Amino acid sequence: MNRLEVKIIDLPRITDPRGNLTFAEAQAMIPFDIKRAYWVYDVPGGESRGGHAHKKLRQFVIALSGSFHVTLDNGYERKTVLLNHPWQGLLIDTNIWRTLDDFSSGGVCLVLASEHYDEDDYIYDYDEFLKYIGCSK
Repeated sequence: MNRLEVKIIDLPRITDPRGNLTFAEAQAMIPFDIKRAYWVYDVPGGESRGGHAHKKLRQFVIALSGSFHVTLDNGYERKTVLLNHPWQGLLIDTNIWRTLDDFSSGGVCLVLASEHYDEDDYIYDYDEFLKYIGCSK
């Protein structure tokens, strides 16, 4: 059985009475080159985002504003993480099913991705995901 590792990475936090600043750099802090960035916002109450896995793409997920839960599933184990600090990000590796739930009002999710968009990299069906990773649940 494969253990599901949850990796939260703290980014630099520069505090200043005029406002705080956090930054992220590819390779130095995030262990891949960033080829795409996108953000999710205005998620209605009770709705979920994600609900898929990637074959090649890795992600670094940050709650820029507000909070939300990320549930990770490797086919054998499932863990849920609360993201609610803009100086922390969750590293999500390949072959991990992910869902984003419980967005707070005004919650904004920033995703830094290791690959450009490729529809063939997505697995949207959970049973297909289990088959792809060779999990016989």
